[in-house]
This record gives sequence, C-alpha cells and structure tokens, in this order.
Amino acid sequence: MKWQQALTDYKSYLRIERGLSENSVVNYALDIKKLVRWLEENEITASPISISEETLQQFIYTIAKEVNPRSQSRIISGLRGFFNYLIFEEYRKTNPLELIESPKIGRKLPDTLSTSEIDALISAIDLSKPQGERNRAILETLYGCGLRVSELIHLHISDLFFDEGFIKVTGKGDKQRFVPIGPTTIKYIELYRNEVRLHLTIHPMAKDTLFLNRRGKPLTRAMIFTIVKQLGELAGIHKTISPHTFRHSFATHLLENGADLRAIQQMLGHESITTTEVYTHIDKRHLTDVMNTFHPRK
Repeated sequence: MKWQQALTDYKSYLRIERGLSENSVVNYALDIKKLVRWLEENEITASPISISEETLQQFIYTIAKEVNPRSQSRIISGLRGFFNYLIFEEYRKTNPLELIESPKIGRKLPDTLSTSEIDALISAIDLSKPQGERNRAILETLYGCGLRVSELIHLHISDLFFDEGFIKVTGKGDKQRFVPIGPTTIKYIELYRNEVRLHLTIHPMAKDTLFLNRRGKPLTRAMIFTIVKQLGELAGIHKTISPHTFRHSFATHLLENGADLRAIQQMLGHESITTTEVYTHIDKRHLTDVMNTFHPRK
C-alpha cells in the first residue's frame, strides 16, 4: 500500500464513517503529509504498513524542534488515529505510535472579552456604511448565540425560528442543534435583512444564506476574521481576538452569571462535557478576582 492510496482511503473513512467536517479531514491529512514529506526528504523507504516505531520516533524528534508542544501533541494524535484506522482495516496489527508519549502541555484557557470590550467593538462599527449593519448583526450573533465561525457563515434564513426564539445551527460533522436567540440579536439580524440584504443582488446559490458580501455571495471564514481584527484595532483592544473569542465569551459570561454547565454544553454543541469544563477554570479565575476585590481581608 502506498501513502497516497492510504491517505485517500483514510479521508473517505473520516468523511463517511466518522462524519467529520471537511476542515477536520484536511487537518488530519496535513499531519500525514508532513510525515510523508519528511520520509522523502530523508530518503527513507517505508510504506504505511511497514513503517516502524523507530522511524516515527525520529520524525517526532525532528518536528519537536520546529513546533510547540501543543502542535506536536496534535500531530502525534493525528498520526495515532491514522494507524488505528489501518489496524481497523486489517492492514497492520500494531500501532507504531502506541508507546510514543505526547508532550505534557498545560490546559490553555481561551481568551475572553468583557462585556464592556464587546460593547466597544460593536460601537466601533461604522453604521453609515451598508456593511455596518451586517457587521453589527454578525458580532451580535457570534456573541449572542456562541457560534463557531463556520456555523455563522453557513447560517440560513430558513434556520431562523424567531417566533420560537431559536435558530437551527449545523455544527461539526453536520450535526444540528437548536440554540436560543435573544431579542437583541433578533433585532439586529432583522435590521440587516430588511435594510441591507433586501437591496443586494443575490447570487442564485446564496438565496438562503443569511450573511452575504457586497456581491451577494456568502462570506468566507477569512472575511469574518478580518472584520473582527479590524474592529479590535479601532476599539483599541490589545488582546489577540478572533471570531472564536466571542464564543468563549458567550460561555464564560453565562457561567459567571449562574448558567448550568450542561445547558452551556448543549448550546455550544460540545459532544463531551469535558470540553465545556474548561470554562469552569475561567470561572474560578473570575471568583478569585471577586474575592480579591470585595473581601475585607484581601
């Protein structure tokens, strides 16, 4: 079996059997391509079936000099999954990464914005331009519903159930969930739809897509990142922020105000409560700040 064939088969498995999104499939494939490129550069002849633990240890030793421990751990995890797939398909009997340990990494707490910082970002939007109403609706939706950027750009008008107070969100692996939407977010989406989107010449393939560019086509992930970055600069916010920062802020502020962790898990679309529990660490940090600010023996 050659690497290219193994990679093609593995990508099909990830899409069909695992139901992963195209972004996830691409990322898994990149880890394998890194290994194949390293084998070629070092003139090492080893197929997916014959490659040994020693060879993989050499590869991991090399990448350890080039990437941080978190990236190194992700690559090891991706390759381990690939070789588990080969075992599942009975191409191999053992996983050559089974005894190779990932580097120890601390749990990285996500950056968040305060409510005043979010207000400053929204206030920095130039509402005199048509895209201003759109950008305000985008930020309100990211923060008001805790969406991933991929979920935002694929949000459809037919997914809006405003009378019921919900939107239908298509998340990772095309899994759908209903997320509550508040009156403020509804108001700004309706303003955008009725005052801006209504006057666009919309591309036939984007008739049902909610957020569009000036040419009537769906927005890209890169465009949402650019919008957020530019507004951060205008608002004078010196944190490194991205669309995902609004999702983290959504979850953190809910938890700080007493929301149930299980409810937050459902709204975020996390498969495991463990993923959501990272926000309890942020909440503890918040409680420490409260103690230091208000306790008489601080």
